[in-house]
Amino acid sequence: MRRSTILTVAGLCLAPVVIAATYAGQPLVLQPQSKLWIEGTSTIKVFSCSAFSFDTKVASSVPDAVTAVLAGTKAVESAQLTVPAAKLDCRNGTMNEHMRKALKAKENPTIVFRITAYDVAKATGGIDGTAVGELTIGGVKKRVTVKAHAAPDASGALRLTGTYPLKMTEFGLKPPSLMMNTIKVDENVKVRFDLLLKGEVPKV
Repeated sequence: MRRSTILTVAGLCLAPVVIAATYAGQPLVLQPQSKLWIEGTSTIKVFSCSAFSFDTKVASSVPDAVTAVLAGTKAVESAQLTVPAAKLDCRNGTMNEHMRKALKAKENPTIVFRITAYDVAKATGGIDGTAVGELTIGGVKKRVTVKAHAAPDASGALRLTGTYPLKMTEFGLKPPSLMMNTIKVDENVKVRFDLLLKGEVPKV
């Protein structure tokens, strides 16, 4: 068999592999502008603790995940959010210390939410999603449901926003208290998120 013929046959055999790699699922990568924070109240004031360091791993099954999600397609194969508990900042040194203690950050340094199933529905300006998953805080894992709204961002990213009401005692966490219990944090807090996820070209 001539060399040119062999190369042609080899090219035809490899073509499906190259095409599959080119059109592999596109991961959605967390952008620096993303925000995640906790809002709560105490006996004297409201407070907010921001997560200035956190990460996501979002895998999809299509080459243009942002467009697919906004079209209402269940294009996301898996998703996980990880937050270093010790990196939560309440903008007050004493509050930081008590909050990290309440979250058992030393023994359990990460807060993790892993989606196990979800549904999407068309909504005004984007897509409404309901995710069921496992939330682990302070070493305790519980099944939770989180609602979010996905919309297009001017940068071409997918903007995911929502609020999850969390009861600290359900995870075996004791709400922080200061000044010999004269200042107490309410066990009910709200986890808010405003995430920007952008499609990343898969490496071939």
